Amino acid sequence: MSQLAFEREARAKFESAHDFEATLQLHGYERLARDSAPETLQVNVGKLCNQACHHCHVDAGPKRTEIMTHAIAQRVVELVGRSSSIKTVDITGGAPELNPNFRLLVEQTRALERSVIVRCNLTVMFEPGMEWLGEFSRRNRVALICSLPCYSVENVEKQRGRGVFSKSIDALRWLNRLGYGRELRLDLVYNPVGAFLPPPQAQLEARYREELGRNFGIEFSHLLTITNMPIKRFAHQLHQWGKFSEYMGLLANHFNRETVGGLMCRTLVSVSWDGQLYDCDFNQMLEVPVGFARAGTRLTIWDIEDLAELTGASIATGSHCFGCTAGAGSSCGGALA
Repeated sequence: MSQLAFEREARAKFESAHDFEATLQLHGYERLARDSAPETLQVNVGKLCNQACHHCHVDAGPKRTEIMTHAIAQRVVELVGRSSSIKTVDITGGAPELNPNFRLLVEQTRALERSVIVRCNLTVMFEPGMEWLGEFSRRNRVALICSLPCYSVENVEKQRGRGVFSKSIDALRWLNRLGYGRELRLDLVYNPVGAFLPPPQAQLEARYREELGRNFGIEFSHLLTITNMPIKRFAHQLHQWGKFSEYMGLLANHFNRETVGGLMCRTLVSVSWDGQLYDCDFNQMLEVPVGFARAGTRLTIWDIEDLAELTGASIATGSHCFGCTAGAGSSCGGALA
């Protein structure tokens, strides 16, 4: 049996015992829906990345060839211009900066007077030909959300590879010199190294500030704690450890109804590198069609003229959604409760 088939079978067995929709109903929610017009468009420009992290739900890496084309990037900008409800464009990957249309997306979105967030792995700043990146981000007043899964070298390199910690620290110092972490937003992201939930976000943020400030003189805006999602590369790792069912049980058993109101899928729409629309980046990686689409169909950026058309639509869910509702909750903006 292939790894993908094994993962699907394990997920199906889990879903038969832990139904996310049934759990919502048990806690007084009839369905998960986008009650108002979406405010954020998250754009995944592809799977190309200079790293190949163990926890990556995108399964990104240096050899991936899935890359958003110029035509699709231009249509994304056009759709944002037609969608007055969209206040923020959140650009992710892979390492989004490696996409040849990255600068187009940033500059043209900023010209539309929308906020831009870029999810940066920090080490991409030292890739050949990327010397322009820091100043470009500062000039366009891009908000940066940067991965740093720990303040210690051991834990970071266990998850991300040898040499990543020192490069990350150098990148953060560079960004501080450009004004990030002070007048410009610089958030850091923590992901657990293993099969457990993140600790309380506020307490961990205080520890990050103490350790990074004392040891490296680094400043940042906020720390976001994000639960590892049991899909793609992390799911494969869970299977290797023999902990897939155990981890899924951990997520389901820690369901917190207080997180449901703040779930990112209620205010966000995700677009993939090939122009398909999804309810979130996690659904995108599992190829779960947007709940607005008719059964058996796929919705793309060419099928609609305004993202407000998704207002009121049901949101597609699955067992992986327990990852966003466990404990204090998890989203692209960190803890929810």
